[in-house]
Amino acid sequence: MSKQVLVVDDDDAIRRLLDHRLGSAGYEVTVCEDGRDAADRLEAGFEPALAVLDVMMPRLDGTGLLRMIRGGELPVDSDLPVILLTSRGREEQVLDGFERGADDYVTKPFSSTELLARVRRQLDD
Repeated sequence: MSKQVLVVDDDDAIRRLLDHRLGSAGYEVTVCEDGRDAADRLEAGFEPALAVLDVMMPRLDGTGLLRMIRGGELPVDSDLPVILLTSRGREEQVLDGFERGADDYVTKPFSSTELLARVRRQLDD
């Protein structure tokens, strides 16, 4: 059985790219257009093996969703591996992402090959 990856990004092109790239690598990908949509899916019992979260999104941003995951506010493992994906790449922003509980941090623009390697590393594939 393939591992479930949750991709949350408000950019349709990025959602389609990651859905295709991760799906081609054998992962089962679920895409959401914002953090609220993702939180609703997690509350409904969806249990991914890993989440890729855009930081800046409408309704509920990636850091807010990460806080909910780490804080046990959602019925998902609070240790769920999370990769933050963002255009905010200054050192203090990256460090803030790690302090909030991110397992990895990827800045846009990014290589889908590099992101795939980071996903595999988090999932020990």
